[in-house]
Amino acid sequence: MTADTVGGVWTYAVELARALDARGIEVAVASMGAPPTAHQRQALCDFSRVKLFPSAYKLEWMQDCWQDVDAAGAWLLRLEREFDADLVHLNQFDFGALPFRAPTLVVAHSCVLSWWRAVHGSAAPPEWNPYRTRVTQGLAGAALVAAPTRAMLATLAENYGFDGARGLVLPNAADAERFTPASKQPFVLAAGRFWDAAKNLAALDQVAPQLPWPVKVAGAWQHPEGGATVAQHVQCLGELPRAQLAHVLAQAAIYALPARYEPFGLSVLEAALSGCALVLGDIPSLRETWGDAAVYVRPDDHAGLQAALLRLIQQPSERARLAAAAHTRAGRFTPARQCAAYLQAYARLVPRFAASATEEAACA
Repeated sequence: MTADTVGGVWTYAVELARALDARGIEVAVASMGAPPTAHQRQALCDFSRVKLFPSAYKLEWMQDCWQDVDAAGAWLLRLEREFDADLVHLNQFDFGALPFRAPTLVVAHSCVLSWWRAVHGSAAPPEWNPYRTRVTQGLAGAALVAAPTRAMLATLAENYGFDGARGLVLPNAADAERFTPASKQPFVLAAGRFWDAAKNLAALDQVAPQLPWPVKVAGAWQHPEGGATVAQHVQCLGELPRAQLAHVLAQAAIYALPARYEPFGLSVLEAALSGCALVLGDIPSLRETWGDAAVYVRPDDHAGLQAALLRLIQQPSERARLAAAAHTRAGRFTPARQCAAYLQAYARLVPRFAASATEEAACA
């Protein structure tokens, strides 16, 4: 299984690897983007059947990346042979075109072209044409393609001509035992890469001075390719280990993510499990996942964001109702259900996974 250490794919990969390990399945996690941090390594160290193969190869959305991506591809082909893999689970697109011996599942967590349109309101410029070509080839070469939401799957057809009939929706998951509510404190929390315009966390920085509660943001401020975004009005918590983030989520009364683009939103799921009321960007993927269990605000509507947060701050009963609705909805996205769905997908490609899929489905 490939993973990157820069975004939410790492959290997703750890959660899925944990569930597969519990089912007796060996997993080799090949990481890219940057060397894993100490707490990222720690997240995998207790799994007896999971082995980490770290690297610092650039990811396919980074500038001047293709030499690195090609080198990473050759490395993955060697790892597949050394590990004698039954199946190759790819969380990047380009590698789907490689001549692996085992069948490949490509999972689309996000992509530059859909990100660009959501953030900039227009098609990506011509310099992204090589990316478009490589993603198209990777999707075509994969034995099976999946995405965490129908909305994300639909973008693959729009941008790369992918036949959606070949795709599966496999939602992400979070463990309710790791994210539980505590006594709520009067603050608004957000989590995500502040430098990523898709998260739209700058909108919270704009409205924070007009709110009676502080706004706290956990996540990276430094872009992986250099440069940092500076916030003026929110409290910057920086990147937090999972246990520390869970502690802060447990205390937050409101979780806000006015995203322009978010193919699933693991941080939202963790916030819902932690008993937070949700204020989210009004985009198809978040509505698909959260339905009527959240308040939605158009990403450019700063006045609407301010009003939505003020209303929940001033109305404890409505805040509690929304938090309960989100917590109930979050119960759909359990690690057991995720593992069962992935094992069923694996079994479509490799029959030996069928028995594990049946057993896991019964447990889920």
